[in-house]
Order: sequence, then structure tokens, then C-alpha cells
Amino acid sequence: MTDRAEVMDAAEAADLAKALGRAVRGEVGFDAASRALVTMDASNYRRVPLGVVAPRDAEDVAAVLEVCRARGVPVVARGGGTSIAGQATGTGVVLDFTRHMTGLLELDPGSRTAVVQPGLVLDRLQEAAAPHGLRFGPDPSTHSRCTLGGMIGNNSCGSHSVAWGTTADSVRELSVVTARGQRLRLGPGWAGAPDGLRELAEGELARLRTGFPDLPRRISGYALDALLPEKGADVARSFCGSEGTLGILTEAVVRLVEAPPARALAVLAYPDESAAAEAAAGLLPLRPLTVEGMAADLVPAGAGLPAGGAWLFVETGGETAAQARARARDVVRAADVVDALVVTDAAAQRALWRIREDASGRATRMPDGTEAWPGWEDCAVPPARLGAYLRDFRALLASHGLRGTPYGHFGDGCIHVRIDFDLLTEAGVGRFRRFSEELADLVVAHGGSLSGEHGDGQARAELLPRMYGARTVALFERAKAVWDPDDLLNPGMLVRPARLDENLRFAVLPRRPVDVAFGYPADGGDFAASVRRCVGVAKCRTTTAAGPAVMCPSFRATGEEEHSTRGRARLLHEMLAGELITDGWRSTEVRDALDLCLSCKGCRSDCPVGVDMATYKAEFLHHHYAGRRRPAAHRSMGRLPEWLRRAARTRTAPLLNALASVGPLARIGKRWAGITPERELPRLAARTFTAWWRGRKPARPTGDAPAARGGGDLVVLWPDTFTEHLSPSVGRAAVRVLEAAGLRVALPPTLLPGRGTLGDGRTRAATALLTARRARVCCGLTYVSTGQLDRARTVLRRTLDLMEPVLRAGLPVVVLEPSCAAALRTDLPELLSDDPRAARLASSVLTFAETLERHAPDWTPPVLGRPVAGQTHCHQHAVLGDTADRRLRAAAGLTGELSGGCCGLAGNFGFEKGHFDVSRACAEEQLLPSVRQASEDTVVLADGFSCRTQLEQLAGVRGRHLAEVLARALDAPEGDTA
Repeated sequence: MTDRAEVMDAAEAADLAKALGRAVRGEVGFDAASRALVTMDASNYRRVPLGVVAPRDAEDVAAVLEVCRARGVPVVARGGGTSIAGQATGTGVVLDFTRHMTGLLELDPGSRTAVVQPGLVLDRLQEAAAPHGLRFGPDPSTHSRCTLGGMIGNNSCGSHSVAWGTTADSVRELSVVTARGQRLRLGPGWAGAPDGLRELAEGELARLRTGFPDLPRRISGYALDALLPEKGADVARSFCGSEGTLGILTEAVVRLVEAPPARALAVLAYPDESAAAEAAAGLLPLRPLTVEGMAADLVPAGAGLPAGGAWLFVETGGETAAQARARARDVVRAADVVDALVVTDAAAQRALWRIREDASGRATRMPDGTEAWPGWEDCAVPPARLGAYLRDFRALLASHGLRGTPYGHFGDGCIHVRIDFDLLTEAGVGRFRRFSEELADLVVAHGGSLSGEHGDGQARAELLPRMYGARTVALFERAKAVWDPDDLLNPGMLVRPARLDENLRFAVLPRRPVDVAFGYPADGGDFAASVRRCVGVAKCRTTTAAGPAVMCPSFRATGEEEHSTRGRARLLHEMLAGELITDGWRSTEVRDALDLCLSCKGCRSDCPVGVDMATYKAEFLHHHYAGRRRPAAHRSMGRLPEWLRRAARTRTAPLLNALASVGPLARIGKRWAGITPERELPRLAARTFTAWWRGRKPARPTGDAPAARGGGDLVVLWPDTFTEHLSPSVGRAAVRVLEAAGLRVALPPTLLPGRGTLGDGRTRAATALLTARRARVCCGLTYVSTGQLDRARTVLRRTLDLMEPVLRAGLPVVVLEPSCAAALRTDLPELLSDDPRAARLASSVLTFAETLERHAPDWTPPVLGRPVAGQTHCHQHAVLGDTADRRLRAAAGLTGELSGGCCGLAGNFGFEKGHFDVSRACAEEQLLPSVRQASEDTVVLADGFSCRTQLEQLAGVRGRHLAEVLARALDAPEGDTA
């Protein structure tokens, strides 16, 4: 059957969309945004579909197949979209199972089985099975977002396959719909076999017995050998790994395994990866749960691993912690290691496993920042040959002038690697092809499989004849014809494949640099390279924030792909490509997707490849509204520092507060400012922080503090907009604590030279002072978050002019508001990359806790001895880090952990019209529950003004900055820290 998707005109596509809309109950999306979101998976490939359907049930799936078969339109099944070989992309209609068919229909602890729908995320199954002491065996590193349907389609494995095998080993029965509408229930004993499959297999028994390599991670091709009588003629098992080319899965009965009650982790250090690889097979007789390997170039600094150049992570289980620990120590004794570490603490084990799980993202950037790509992500060889294979693999890389960092499932002989292919030029793509062909031959020479976990897709299917030979590949084609005679399902995958160097997703991007405002220093100033950072591993699609993680709060609130970091990156990619999204920076599709981005910066730290959607959003808004009327919220909250300074100068804060308390006037004001009606307007301080500073009496040093001896360090306290006009109590408290710690506190200069800059070598001081004017420093945050980047640059250059004396003196700058500190640390140098003062100021910025730790290391805070609740500010988590804060809290006797996630207010976001529901949903995820569950004596910490406002407006709780808590303890009567 001819694939008409690529030649279908607009009228025919519209007719198809209408027909599908009439036939199914689920959503049908043929608009540019819906299509753009699924042009790619986590591979190097891109194919543009006609449309997307989110089926609600098996009847919808059958209806889609009927409509598409009548028109010759291909159908592609898609789960989490984390496939690395391109098999989750297609030119026809994409079935998105992640919206509706996500159910866990049944879990039977007695039979250790579960009935699942294809869109169920693996972690949801694991969470349901855990209370029964059970789990699903396979666990890919994408477990928090990959789906069971995708795992069955790819025959996924994961780190525990040495103990529990592949997905095929965990499947009992599968319900599928064939391209011609048959409903089949697949299982052993030829159950559910389509007509002709048994005859095909029984006519090729000799080939099925001899033509398939016997190794634990042989995923390539169709698993036709599962149809052998001695293997139970298991049709369900043979269907696993077919990548949606044989039928569409609608339900599965899967096996569960008993999870060991206790686990321990032995971390074994070796001089290099070859030594680790050669040692892995020797540990298998000890029956570990995992044997994972990775080298030093994928391990972040300070990871806490034993000294070495490569490591094996070997997990052991037991009925008790002592038994698991003893087995881990047996592993250490049996291993010839440079050094070793046995970890039994569950939190510490999770932290180490996160290093391994994030390797797929970190590997996309070489140590020098060069891009690296999948394509040869998961070859597998017999475990005993892994060391020799890795040496040959390294030699092949070197012969082509390529680099890559292998890691992965050493116990199964399966290696993951991202390679620095040049996929942007014709010469580079040619080298990619030549290397792929030679590597395929190398894998086969070592008795291996081209795919050991992720499937063949477009990346490797063309090379299957090198592994299986022409006759076995012809047998694959005959099997495909039995299941799908019309070649309707995912054509171009596995059989009659597209070339491995076609449909590369980079080919459509502009070759010339895009004119942008930010510097993008990590990507050589290339905005397209920044967008390319997203490789689709979809860590942003998790439905719960793990530990302190933040990314991606808007996706967790809506569950929509377009509100994930990956979805937004995909839309920006298509905007640059100009094929689907044709109006560039004026795109309404991109604007609407970015509208619910909170600019929390969580992706900057939590995304394994460092996608920075907050910056991309600011960049987009800058161009989108260039020369156009901006939304009211941009004019009001985007220019908030200006409005608040005017109120302070005119001393109208009490009047404005009074007017805001009058209901009708408040409603009019909020409508004019673009503020959602559900929000209360924050009250302005009657007296600003700097007004208090000017009127205060200098602190009288007492005791043995360094200031009393004249030796305290001088620090400059930044009067950010929120502290200055809305929460001056935070500033007053900070001054109290800093001075109590023996530090001398100053505020930034407010005299701006009228001609030139003092200290620039050209301006005469007297002339500059005579023409000087008063001004205030500002981090530019509100301008950046609303994309007013020209204005932000003007404000920041003025700030640098004001800060010249501070920079010359090399003084630390204390910033109390985390979002302002983050803006100065990151946005400032990236917006003004041409001004060396920007980097100097950025490096001078310290948080409140960092200041005390570095400049008053001998000071001991008052001990409160109370628990804490609240949330680490998202910008603090993403940009600043909270290590110093943790130590300061511990020293002050403040116990417990702050929650992760985002408060949901996020500066102007939660105040903007149309954002209230998402804002509240974000707060309800972690922040508000943590506060509601807190005891009466709990200290509610919230260093950010947004976080404090959200707590007050949604929970009626007053959160305090850490400086306020410590200042109150300093001033409390002895023994009273309540």
C-alpha cells in the first residue's frame, strides 16, 4: 500500500481529520502545534505527521485504523516518546496513548500479575505494586515517564535485567488490534496468532533455531525464535520488540517479581572502563540485581564515588539489611578493584542511581561542550567479550576522529554511548554513515546485537542484513506481511527501512546563527544549538517532583506535552525549521505553549542536558512583541520597579493600599494591570527599606564580634525591589543578623555619574559628580521575565555604572531575594556578555547564608531547636544552590527538609490573568501540603517574596525569610525563641 501521508494535500488532510473526529471519542489534533509536538522522539530523526489522535479505548484504536486504512494513511503508536532509534515518529497519524489509555486495570498479588493499558507510566505500576512487595522487573532509566506500551514495543530492559530480564520476559498476554481490525489476544501455544503465522514459522524451524544470536540483550529484528515449539510458541513474546509494526497494543497482562525487602549498593572503582567491563561478567555468579558501569567523564564533581577512572554499580538484595550488606561485601571481596564503597542508606543509594540515570542526558555534551548524539546508543555483545569489544570500539572511534563516552549495562554486555557526530554538514553525515556500517560489522564480529535495549527503528534497521543475513531479513518481511499486509503500521521501521542518514532532525534548522539578545555562552552564542540541547529524554514529563527537584511544574499541573520543557523545545525547533510553524517569532503556537512556563529555571538544573526554558521564553517574548503592543501584565508587573519607585517618591503607598482595599476599585485596577481577579494585591510598605536605612542609628558593636575590633568584613546589601518596597522587614532582619555576625554593612551607591563612569580612565571626577543624578540598582528580573530585554539591558548597564566602586573594591554583594540573585548570577552576564563588569558583578553575588559562611565563619547563630517546613526557592535550587542554607539551618537547630517543586506564584506568573488555576495546582503539589501537615511549633521558611505571598494568599500562613527567623531569635529574651 502506498504511503499517501507525504503527498496528501490540505483538503484531503482536513477530510481525514473530520472523518477521525466523527469516528473516535478521543481528541483529534491536526493543527500545527499538535503535529509539531510529535515530530521527534529522543532520536536523531524527525518526521512530520498529518495529525495526532489520543484514543480513549480499544474501540477508538480500531476506528482510527479503519479510517486510515481506507485512505492509505500510516499509523504510528507512541507512548512517552523516549525512543532513541526514531520508531516513535511517522508521517501519518500518531496515536498518543499518554492522555487516556493510562490505566492500571488490575493488580493481583496472588498471581503476581497486573493488567495495564499501553499509556501507563512504569513508575505508576511500580508504586501500586510496592505495597505488596512486588515490582515490574525491567526498569529503564526513563522509568518516571516511559510507558508500558513503549516498553513492550521496544522490548525495553533497564539496569535490573541481569536479575529479571527484558520486558518480553515479563509479558504474559497482549491484546492487540491488527491493521485490518482483528482483535487478538496473544499468548503462548500459538494463542492469538494471525492466519499464516504458524505456517510461516513451522516452515522455517531450522532458521529460527540457528539464525538468532543467543545473548541476553538481543533486541534487534523480530523475535521469531519465540515461536519455536521448544520455547512454547509464544506469540506474545514474539510480538515484543516489534516497534508498532505488527499490531497496536491496547492492553497487557504482565508478570511481577518479588522485590527484595532490603538492598545494598557496592560501588567498585577501576582504573578505566575496559578493566570495569572485563570484571563485570565475573560478578554474575554472585547473582547481583544490577551490574552497571560508567566512566569518570560522565560523573559530576563531588559525586562521592571511590577514587578511580571507572565504576561498576553492583546492587544486591536480601531479606534483611544485614543480608543485603553481606552480599555487597561478598561482591567487593570477589572483585579486583582499586577502591570500593558499600552504600546501605536508601537516600544515598538513590542519589548514586540518579548519577547513572542522568548519564543519557549528560552524555549529549562532551567535556568541551561539543554536542554528542545517539544512534549507536545500545549495542550489546556477550558479557564475557565486553572488554575486548570496548577496546575495538574505542579504536574505531579514533580512526574516524570521533569521541564518545560508553556507559551502561555492563553485566549484560549492553553499552550506551553518545558520539560527537557532525550531523549538520554533508561531510559529517557521510562520516556518520561510514562509521555506522563499520560499527555494525564490529558488533557482529563480537557475536552481538545491533540493538540491546532501544530497538532498531530507523537508526539500525537498514543494517540488519549485516547481523542476520539477507534470508532472515526476508523472513522478517514475510512476517510483517502476515500481520500487516497493507504496510499500514509504522512503515519504514524494521523491514524495508528508511536509510539511517535520512530524516535527520537537524537538517531543517537554519545554518546561519539566529539574531538573539542573550549570549548563550554554553552554546557558542547559537540559539539553534541551545534548542538542540533537548534530545527528548523527557525527564520534564514526570508526574511528581522527586526530592528537591523542580522541573517541570506546569506539565505536572496540566499533563499536556506542550507544557513540558520538551514540548516547548520541540515547538521552538519547529519554529526555527519553518515548515510546520511558519510565522517564526510571531508564532501563536509557541507563544501559547510558553504562556504557562513559570520561568522557574528548574530545567536549567534538573534537565540532564541543561535546557533553560526560562531564558528561551524571555528571548521569544522579546522578539514576539517587538514593535507590537504588549499585554497589560507586561506593562504593569514587567515594569514593577518603576511603578514602586514612583509610589515611594510621591509617598503614595498608604493611598494605594487604601484604594486596593476597596473592592470595585481593586477590580478595576486588576483589570487594567492584567491581574487575575482571584488575586489580592500585595500591600506596599509605608516606609521603604532604604528609608529605614537612612534613618537608623548605626549599630553599636558589642562583645567580641570582629566589628567591635574594627575587623569585620564590609559587605554590600542589595536592596532588591521586593525587599525595598514590599518586604522591608527582610532587609532590616538581614542587617541585624549580618551586624551581629560582626560584618559591616553598606548599601550600593545611588549617585550615577552624568558623563561617563567614574573610574573609567576618561571621566574627570569633578565633572561627573556635578552632572550626577540619583538612581537605584536593579537586577532587571521583571523585565527579563516578560521579555523586555532592551529595557533590561538599559537597566543593567545603569546598575553596572552604579556598582563601579563596589566592583573596584571587590566587595561581596549580598542579595536576599533568590530570584534577584539568580538574575544577577545568570541573566546579567548572558545579556551583557560584551561588558566585563557583568561577569564581575555576577561573581560577587552571594546569598544570605553564603555571606555568613564565607565572611563570618566563626559566628554561631542562635539555636532555635525547631522543625522547619516550606520550600526551597526554585531559582535557589536551579542557579544558586542551597548547601550553605542547609548548613546554616543545621547550626541554628532548624531541623527537617524543605520540599521541592515550585510555589506556583513565580513572580508575575501567578498574578497574570488566566494563570491562577495552574499557579494553585503547583502550590498544592508540595508546598501547601507540607505546611498544612506541619506541627504548631514549625518554622515556615520562604526566602522568596513570591513564596511568602502564595503561602499567605492560599493557606493563610506567614512564611519568613531565614534572616527574619534568625533576627527574631537574636532579639528574643533568653530562652524564648518562639
